[in-house]
Amino acid sequence: MPLDPHTGVFYALHGQGRPLMITLPLMASHTAIFGADAQAMLDGYLQPLVDRYRVLLVDYPSIGESRDIAPQALTAHRVCADLLGVAGAAGFDRFAYWGYSWGGAMGLQLASRSERLSALVVGGWPPLQGPYREILAAARLKLPNPEPSSLKVLRSPAQYAQWITCYESLLGWNKAEAVARIRCPRMVYFGAAGDLVEAGVPVTIASNIRRQRATLEAQGWTVHEITGQDHGGAALPALAVPPVLAFLDRVLA
Repeated sequence: MPLDPHTGVFYALHGQGRPLMITLPLMASHTAIFGADAQAMLDGYLQPLVDRYRVLLVDYPSIGESRDIAPQALTAHRVCADLLGVAGAAGFDRFAYWGYSWGGAMGLQLASRSERLSALVVGGWPPLQGPYREILAAARLKLPNPEPSSLKVLRSPAQYAQWITCYESLLGWNKAEAVARIRCPRMVYFGAAGDLVEAGVPVTIASNIRRQRATLEAQGWTVHEITGQDHGGAALPALAVPPVLAFLDRVLA
């Protein structure tokens, strides 16, 4: 698993076929970060894909074996430049992108800024009416004492400030205009009970996607709601991979 010298991103490639980048919730150093028990999740994503997709996983941002990024440097512009850079280092010109939660939000940035995406899959984040201000407010409240789940991934508590930088960089982003310009095949999926409360702040993910479903479908989005699942449950491979794989096979065939 190599380190891209230009972006400092550590990455891993699996399988053969059409190029597909998957960001969070997967990582290049997935089991090294989460332990041997996480192998089942990794296998659950990769095994159905690797016979026909060349899957690129990354340690990003500043996790695993990747180099540090100063928290104040992690703007959406930096994220897109890094992800496009490591894709090039892995030999990907045009590629499909799949990310969940923050990874999904960054997929919207990529697709609205670059013509290199052949398809876009956004999990657990609203393409329209994304609760950026709410998640930013929650991150500011959590900064003095990040939750243990965050610290399992991050190098230090101080690194948690990178999420504040990233979401602050999106405050002026015209979501409706940018999303309407995305032309590659695109899908969003989410857990039906996927609204969150972070540090006491309501972060309405599922409700916002459901509210905008007709508009998204009119714009060409495939919208898939996973019943009976919350935000975390919708990222489980047994629930996420089959509908996403069906979508990718259809639009990339």
